[in-house]
Amino acid sequence: MTEIEIGRGKRGRRAYSFDDIAVVPSRRTRDPEEVSVSWQIDAYHFDIPVMAAPMDSVVSPETATALGKLGALPVLDLEGLWTRYEDPTALLAEIAGLDPVLATPRMQEIYAEPIKPELITERLRQLREGGVTVAGALSPQRTQQHWKTVVDAGVDLFVIRGTTVSAEHVSGRAEPLNLKRFIYELDVPVIVGGAASYTAALHLMRTGAAGVLVGFGGGAAHTTRKALGIHAPMASAVADVAAARRDYLDESGGRYVHVIADGGVGTSGDIVKAVACGADAVMLGAALARATDAPGRGYHWGPEAHHSELPRGLRIELGTQASLEEILFGPGRQADGTTNLVGALRRAMATTGYSDVKEFQRVEVVVSPYLGQ
Repeated sequence: MTEIEIGRGKRGRRAYSFDDIAVVPSRRTRDPEEVSVSWQIDAYHFDIPVMAAPMDSVVSPETATALGKLGALPVLDLEGLWTRYEDPTALLAEIAGLDPVLATPRMQEIYAEPIKPELITERLRQLREGGVTVAGALSPQRTQQHWKTVVDAGVDLFVIRGTTVSAEHVSGRAEPLNLKRFIYELDVPVIVGGAASYTAALHLMRTGAAGVLVGFGGGAAHTTRKALGIHAPMASAVADVAAARRDYLDESGGRYVHVIADGGVGTSGDIVKAVACGADAVMLGAALARATDAPGRGYHWGPEAHHSELPRGLRIELGTQASLEEILFGPGRQADGTTNLVGALRRAMATTGYSDVKEFQRVEVVVSPYLGQ
């Protein structure tokens, strides 16, 4: 693989973002109505290959139910406001109205409230009563503390999500989470990440994970590249992890691990290119936070924005554009790829002649840096 000389003492591989690539039409086309965008992970089937990111600006018990009924997989943040406060509605409104200068310190104060195990149980019960697949997320740091509460509450899919998650975390202060043993002993499918390289993803797949989240600090509300100097261009990251999935499929004798693009997927074109690079599904944050019925009220933030010691995220203003249903299924009212996301994916697949998501992963792509046209 070609490396670029950065200086005499350092070389680096060229990596590509979604803006750097484009999908190439083939000799065949088909009707969009004949395209299937459904997705299945373990025993759970979804009409669209979309996970809603576990962020307070995106997923509440109410929006989780709505998104589940629209065919997506919503994931509730089990370390968010909904498991710290009985009714965080007023706090969500306060966060949306904060002066940008005061946003980070005030959010740190709000999120200093301890997580309450009884609220974890209550929120997951609300999702189950809503008739949707019950999925909740914990960070690797909190998984040891709360996993039993989550499993006892009857979660269907367990998500372990961090900026980066490794199968080998080294700590001299506390016993680290042994992912392989943890997943083996757990009775529910686990989706884990982020991972942004072939080797890291392969190690996560060997732990028994049902899915791997691909991404590292690439979301709209992240400042990880500025704060830590770490970034993984998503087109290359997804393609690398898809290669790990292919090799692990051979190594394991046929065990398929799902690849989910998590970060840098802000428009319908990004979703198309994520699948073209090998993703089975995408995790959407900012794209859904723009909804008029999203809990963030036009603002978007993740757990990095209120980290108690090293904030590396922002509360950003996105504005509101349309309902969750219109953002996913249209009708589109803007020509910028922010509404009718699923319709755009269907049309791209139809235009290039592919009938389902697995087939579309084989579509030809070219390196075509975006020049604003």
